[in-house]
Amino acid sequence: MLRSALLAAARSGAVRGLVERTPLTRPVVRRFISGDDVDAAVATTGELLADGRYVTLDHLGEDTRDAAQATATVEAYLDLLRRLELAGHTGRAEVSVKLSAVGQFLPVDGEKIALENARRICAAAGVVGTTVTLDMEDHTTTDSTLGILRELRVDFPWVGAVLQAYLKRTEQDCRDLAHAGSRVRLCKGAYREPASVAFQDKADVDLSYVRCLRVLLEGSGYPMVASHDPRLIAIAGELASRRPKSSYEFQMLYGIRPEEQRRLAAEGHRMRVYVPYGDEWYGYFMRRLAERPANVGFFLRSLITTN
Repeated sequence: MLRSALLAAARSGAVRGLVERTPLTRPVVRRFISGDDVDAAVATTGELLADGRYVTLDHLGEDTRDAAQATATVEAYLDLLRRLELAGHTGRAEVSVKLSAVGQFLPVDGEKIALENARRICAAAGVVGTTVTLDMEDHTTTDSTLGILRELRVDFPWVGAVLQAYLKRTEQDCRDLAHAGSRVRLCKGAYREPASVAFQDKADVDLSYVRCLRVLLEGSGYPMVASHDPRLIAIAGELASRRPKSSYEFQMLYGIRPEEQRRLAAEGHRMRVYVPYGDEWYGYFMRRLAERPANVGFFLRSLITTN
């Protein structure tokens, strides 16, 4: 019930205004968000790379309904990529892009605009020697996102996909994408979804995750294991034990289980940290709270101790 309430709040303008206006929120947000601007993002990237980890960067923003705002998001990514190149970070840092932030939901030609905007970002990433992963959002966007992925991979075969284990369709999507050269991030999923399309019980989601993980690791692609769950990480390690460590990677969110991130990196695994930045942090922040009760406890304790 708490998770459902938080996910509903993530879509509420009234709750958003209240949370954003609360001064005590910002110190807590900094645990999960690297900062408001590209300077903070590049600085955080440098710190993580120096610590042996890899990075994927997300310029926060979603559900864009304005073409000018979508264009501004593209320009922000192009600036980020230039800055990463200047800092010498593009060998181990890439970017993650939400298609809804670059025009997917625009009322006229949204998918076409999102494809062209994503193509600009991919072209810029290719020039500086890095890659792009298309983030997945709620289930209503899955077919559209996978369709745009197919179009982009014609020219940029290294574009990464994200699949969400809580969706009942995902095991088949894993089979479709577990081919040579295909980069696929598998996560549990962080949106409020109906029972008709998504598993509702945590145990069922975990079982789906393992089934999907097995498909990806038995395939010839490049799986990206996105989980903070110790049990799932251990299972992934067992399933991947016969593969070279360079043929897959682990991924975790910035601010969550940093010691475990360091442990995996120290053992020679590729450990990539998902680093969000920007001032459109509200939706992302609320989904992080919804994912784990421990995050809610951390948030409330911080408010109490900061007061």
